[in-house]
Amino acid sequence: QVQLVESGGGSVQAGGSLRLSCTSSGRTLSSYTMGWFRQAPGTEREFVALISWSGSTTYYADSVKGRFTISRSNAYNTVYLQMNSLKPEDTAVYYCATGRRGSMSRAPHDYDYWGQGTQVTVSS
Repeated sequence: QVQLVESGGGSVQAGGSLRLSCTSSGRTLSSYTMGWFRQAPGTEREFVALISWSGSTTYYADSVKGRFTISRSNAYNTVYLQMNSLKPEDTAVYYCATGRRGSMSRAPHDYDYWGQGTQVTVSS
């Protein structure tokens, strides 16, 4: 069982930055592709970014490309999402999730374990 915990959410003004963290209190995350997703009220959960188990490959949604950076520290069993130049449309609950090693899927149904989410609110 993998238990994920996200942190780092909050309220910022447009143009501001936040760094989200995702860690596991149980099993190591080093063997998993890791993804960040987000969900705004009344919308479906959407892909934000993913990183391969080694950290050598990353993918981003077009809406966040150039503003968000995903990274990981397997030594600290943590995955990060640095979010810069935030916009009001980035407001959502952000979730991290474990994918399968070698998978580069952006579909939520291909991810097995999920955290509880952390709220990000961006005001204009």
